[in-house]
Amino acid sequence: MTYKNDIRVVMTLDAGGTNLVFNAVQAEQEILEPITLSSHSDHLEEVLNKIIDGFSQVQNKLVPKPVAISFAFPGPADFENGIIGDLQNLPFFKGGVALGPMLREKFNIPVFINNDGDLFAFGEAIAGLLPEINKKLEDAGNPKRYKNLFGATFGTGFGGGIVTRHGLLCGDNSAGGEINRMRNRTFKNWDTEESVSIRGIKREYANNTGLNLASCPEPREIFEIGMGRSKGDQHAAIHAFEAFARDAADALANATTLIDGLVVIGGGLSGAYPLFLPKLVEEMNYPFDTMSGLPLDRMESVAYNLEDDINLASFLKSSSLEIPVPFTDQTVFFDPNKKVGVGISRLGTSRAVSIGAYAYALAKLDG
Repeated sequence: MTYKNDIRVVMTLDAGGTNLVFNAVQAEQEILEPITLSSHSDHLEEVLNKIIDGFSQVQNKLVPKPVAISFAFPGPADFENGIIGDLQNLPFFKGGVALGPMLREKFNIPVFINNDGDLFAFGEAIAGLLPEINKKLEDAGNPKRYKNLFGATFGTGFGGGIVTRHGLLCGDNSAGGEINRMRNRTFKNWDTEESVSIRGIKREYANNTGLNLASCPEPREIFEIGMGRSKGDQHAAIHAFEAFARDAADALANATTLIDGLVVIGGGLSGAYPLFLPKLVEEMNYPFDTMSGLPLDRMESVAYNLEDDINLASFLKSSSLEIPVPFTDQTVFFDPNKKVGVGISRLGTSRAVSIGAYAYALAKLDG
């Protein structure tokens, strides 16, 4: 699926905790300079007016009239019907606010709202990691093509989204891909997000250096310490990212077992992949113990680090065998090796969400 030659325009919004960033997308490209408004508001009417104002400014700059509005917004929500639920950071949405119907009434065009993890995954499936890897497989003479993708975002929280060969999987309750609610491997009574997040990195570094959280450096600096580029406890920094990787790997291995596709990682922490990705892939492949004493593969497929040249070359290499069809003189090809790849966002998280929102709107319009 591609929209590179589609002339339709969709207005988009990146709704963050600090800013509301508005734009428009055509042919998988943002076509305006972003319009940024502060997301800080003291009451519901104020934030709703800011959203209307931002889209109005975008609309006024467009020559081709937009065919839809599509954007990510925090949940919980009934995204299918455009209703935003009880948000921790925006308490005046409590009880449910019909944001989508309001915008549809105001602009007289269809409005689509979804989770940022879902739209990130969809953007990477349309124009990011998924088509890139399939092109590399083609160039390598490997007939294998991937059609399923799990998108994970590492940042303030741990988000996820699922793309299948049939499109974006949203779930019946607007709760598909909510990987943050998986059980934490290390701390059994916690959810995974407590470790796979900015606060998880800081907690591990603080615990291993004797610092309190108030004086603990941010993950970007901890990463620089771990890489040996800044002063600090390098061993503790490496440990913090490896602990993060172990818990992320457990959740991603569970997700991959169900989805059986590529994994793409985005979010603010994704840039630290040199410290966590090798350990993450290693842990995804770490076998289970069994009562018989024999190891059992963690997944039916083997995970490969797509950011490592040697791993990537092995992933791209075809291992197909030509086998006979019984009772005939025919043969068919069979690949006994099951592979999944784990890579970093090719678009950048914000752009992937924007393209995902655009593609989601057009897919819905096209039925």
